[in-house]
Amino acid sequence: MDDHPEALFDRTDDGRWIPTEWSRGPWDPAHCHGGPVAALLAREVERCEPGDVDWQVARVTIELTRPVPVGRPLTLVSSLERPGKRVGLVAAFLLDDDVEVARVRGLRIRREASVTGDDRDAVDAIAGAHAGFDGDEHFPAPPDECRPERPTFLGAEADRTSFATRACEHRFAEGSWAEPGPVAVWIRLTVPVVVGETPSGPQRTAAAADFGNGVSHVLPWDRYLFINPDLTVHLARPAVGEWVGIRSITRIGAEGAGLAESAVFDDGGRVGRSLQSLFISPR
Repeated sequence: MDDHPEALFDRTDDGRWIPTEWSRGPWDPAHCHGGPVAALLAREVERCEPGDVDWQVARVTIELTRPVPVGRPLTLVSSLERPGKRVGLVAAFLLDDDVEVARVRGLRIRREASVTGDDRDAVDAIAGAHAGFDGDEHFPAPPDECRPERPTFLGAEADRTSFATRACEHRFAEGSWAEPGPVAVWIRLTVPVVVGETPSGPQRTAAAADFGNGVSHVLPWDRYLFINPDLTVHLARPAVGEWVGIRSITRIGAEGAGLAESAVFDDGGRVGRSLQSLFISPR
């Protein structure tokens, strides 16, 4: 593998995708972090058979069905499950040889100015008046006012090349990698998803949202696994700019499952919400 890869994924001559070392995850260096995989699948939802419609991604549901290997060429297959001019549904599957390792189902909605003029002003006013309704709407301090932190959960391996340590930047508005509990953190990709492309808002959001369970952990990293086998992101609009903010909280059940929830922001305000189911087990 290239010592200095240019992106999270390299493209082979036959159109397959190779996760680079920037895609490594926290649980096993041979396997990908969910964030890069989520970003690649979000990209496929955007690009699959767009026709003549200007689509925006309204929802992606990603399932990490098996560990995604770093350094192996993977095949990405997609199809348009629900064609339409206003709403479309895309499915895509990531394969290691013939074995499925991840999948996505994405909902796309036509982009158009459906609310304008006085109605637009009224909608914005109502949203502003109820900004704290569900407890996580208040806007975090902007990234340039927040504290940069590198992940501390890897201990002696904190300098190992991985997605969390080398391919993105974290700035905490509230909480810390080192402190269990809810957090507000801004996340920025420092390398593209694929070579030669600027990551889109949905790609950046999918990559950032997969950190929700990690940044808001409530169990010790060295004693427990709390892996998310899925990620669902709902978007009211695409995130704008390099930084994506998440305000995250983890809730743990008593019988091996949990849930991580994140409110998602860009520098213009709230853009959506993400959810992760958690598999929890002592190491």
